[in-house]
Amino acid sequence: MSYARVLCVGLIGVTGHVVEVEADLSPGLPAVVLTGLPDTALHEARDRVRAAMVNSGQSWPNRRITVNLLPAALPKQGSSFDLAIAAAMLAGAGELPPAALDGVVVLGELGLDGAVRPVRGVLPMVAAAAGAGLRQVIVPLGNAREATVVPGVTVRAVDSLRRLVDFVRHDGALLEPPPPDATPPPAGFDLADVAGQEMGRYGLEVAAAGGHHMALFGAPGAGKTMLAERLPSILPELDDAAALEVTALQSIAGVLPPDGRLIRRPPFQAPHHTSSTAALVGGGSGLARPGALSLAHRGVLFLDEAAEIQSATLQALRQPLETGRVVLARARGTTEFPARVQLILAANPCPCASPAGDQHCTCAPVVRRRYLAKLSGPLLDRIDIRLTLAPLSAAQLTTATAAATSSAVIAARVAEARAAAGQRWAADGWSVNAEVPGPVLRRAPWRLPTADTTDLRRSLDRGLLSARGFDRVLRLAWTISDLDGKDRPGRAEVNEAIQLRMGEGYAR
Repeated sequence: MSYARVLCVGLIGVTGHVVEVEADLSPGLPAVVLTGLPDTALHEARDRVRAAMVNSGQSWPNRRITVNLLPAALPKQGSSFDLAIAAAMLAGAGELPPAALDGVVVLGELGLDGAVRPVRGVLPMVAAAAGAGLRQVIVPLGNAREATVVPGVTVRAVDSLRRLVDFVRHDGALLEPPPPDATPPPAGFDLADVAGQEMGRYGLEVAAAGGHHMALFGAPGAGKTMLAERLPSILPELDDAAALEVTALQSIAGVLPPDGRLIRRPPFQAPHHTSSTAALVGGGSGLARPGALSLAHRGVLFLDEAAEIQSATLQALRQPLETGRVVLARARGTTEFPARVQLILAANPCPCASPAGDQHCTCAPVVRRRYLAKLSGPLLDRIDIRLTLAPLSAAQLTTATAAATSSAVIAARVAEARAAAGQRWAADGWSVNAEVPGPVLRRAPWRLPTADTTDLRRSLDRGLLSARGFDRVLRLAWTISDLDGKDRPGRAEVNEAIQLRMGEGYAR
């Protein structure tokens, strides 16, 4: 037989597509032709497969070999097709019985010695195979743990091309995936470590309970970074669907931990302030890769020294913050990544950043305005909570930590507030107050009485708030109400939300 077919999976963004790897061997001048929109790494598979087959003890067929990747109009990228191409060639040459791999998805990169190397994105690939009704997959041994995360799929592993050949010929067996890692994940930061800053701690609790964005301003050492790093410690664990999304993104980016288990803790990304736009929102030649924004999906994106980040890079965040996704158009196609994050900005008030605060600042007013100008109005308008942290006193630094509330206690209050919001909005598919569209909160049955929103409407009429800001204050008020255990916010909660939004702060 001169024709064979083996199944594989290709990725575009986080979406997997089942790909049929066809191999046809015909008389003619020996050559290998690869069709089906392969990228450079996939073109180079011809040489990798040839060396791997020869070094695995298989003869190379001296014929004209055409390898086609169906659907041909779908761009293909990466080295995950190597093992499927080798299997299709050997089956087409009559070296393997092709029926043995019917309905089996084969994934893996080949080394020149015939070893099967791990590849990125195995988790979404296996999920795509399961979605297409395929129930058997063969993956590299280094990816076997993450592949077993997908339910309803039988996963087998290989460490070499020779092992796959022996299995198909019934001369050997494939490897079982390693057992799950039972080691508990390391403990994260605790909010009890933060000295003083009751206003900042309360703002963080409100942000966690409602999924709100937050901006922290203050002198160096005031605790901005410590607060931001501890936000994941008070967020609820991810449910199955969210955990699968987050783990798939980590797999695509090649940063999935070696234990291969589902990521249950909300991710935390803190890119350096010199990061490029592509590193932050995603990019690259050909089909784009996810950036820090997407790697923080369902978690926290922390931008420290925000005033030092390039203005164009910051502005690129505006649309994803509203839509919860990143759409990157490139010459070879459009790639979409999820990006529903909580954004935490931190910045010093001026370039000199005196640890003693504004009273010792040496910067002229125009310098201070220019320094924070990169945090444009449209970007800050999307930030729900804005707090200015005062420098710590010696008494706060030496005594406040012992009496501070731990992350576990605050996380319990956050979970109760989120449960209340989730029950309220479940029929509409929203889980936190930050996801609720403004028009919903401004009409019955959720519209608040006029007497409770007097100050809010006055702030809008005086130009202190935009229409977007008006809606975000309403969302904050509902979150504060949930934390207080109330059915709906009153005037006190609305005014408290105005304070958090306007940057005046509020501490309990």
